[in-house]
Amino acid sequence: MSDSSSVRQEYEVVLEPLVSVPLERELPLRQRLWQQGWIRKGVILIMLAVIWELVARYQDNDLLLPSFLQTASALYDGLISGELLGKVGISLVVLVKGYLIGIVLAFALTTLAVSTQFGRDLLSTLTSMFNPLPAIALLPLALLWFGLGEYSLIFVLVHSVLWALALNTYAGFRGVSETLRMAGRNYGLKGIRFVLLILIPAALPSILAGLKIGWAFAWRTLIAAELVFGATSGKGGLGWYIFQNRNELYTDKVFAGLVVVILIGLLVENLVFDTLERLTVKRWGMQR
Repeated sequence: MSDSSSVRQEYEVVLEPLVSVPLERELPLRQRLWQQGWIRKGVILIMLAVIWELVARYQDNDLLLPSFLQTASALYDGLISGELLGKVGISLVVLVKGYLIGIVLAFALTTLAVSTQFGRDLLSTLTSMFNPLPAIALLPLALLWFGLGEYSLIFVLVHSVLWALALNTYAGFRGVSETLRMAGRNYGLKGIRFVLLILIPAALPSILAGLKIGWAFAWRTLIAAELVFGATSGKGGLGWYIFQNRNELYTDKVFAGLVVVILIGLLVENLVFDTLERLTVKRWGMQR
């Protein structure tokens, strides 16, 4: 046993606060602004508009390619007169109906697939058959079965949404860890309650990806369908607006309609889906 006199005495060194070096260095204003996603995307859009204007002036043929300024003028006139807004409203109403029906059917199929072997076989068979089939190829059948109107458009929209969403949702359900599944079973969750309380929250990133893909498919399918038989209940939507102006050789209005299609896609992507991801999966640390 060592002698008590050899034990080293405890001591404490008081450190002086380091005040000469700033704790946080503020970034320059330019870098802080560039970190904003909407500013970077806005710069890209401005660059594309400038390129468009230069190419149109070099082409010097309004019938083939109107300039960006001419298209902007046609877009402004269409919005002020209310014509474009009316067409957009018609298209969006039909889109929402078809999109919601597709979501309900997709979740019904995937719920059945994770619950029974028959459901898994049914989902696998149906997606293998119909997912490769373009929605636009069903237009002739839609006309025969539902006539020229809203129901035909809803039919092709449901087809465009259903399979993409079902595949992504089912893949997300299968990716849920066994630990979470066992926790749900320990709480006595079965059937639809197991899906709602365990599988859907855990598979939310895949579900959101499916919703985004389904939205994109539905939006472009609707515009294509309206270009072919776009009169719904005696009124045409945005695709019909593009088709009519193309026939009348109002190319600037055609481009204005296309710009509206693009703008709606950007707004839904950035305001709806990005906000939903930020409030859910990114906030919960499920996605970077």
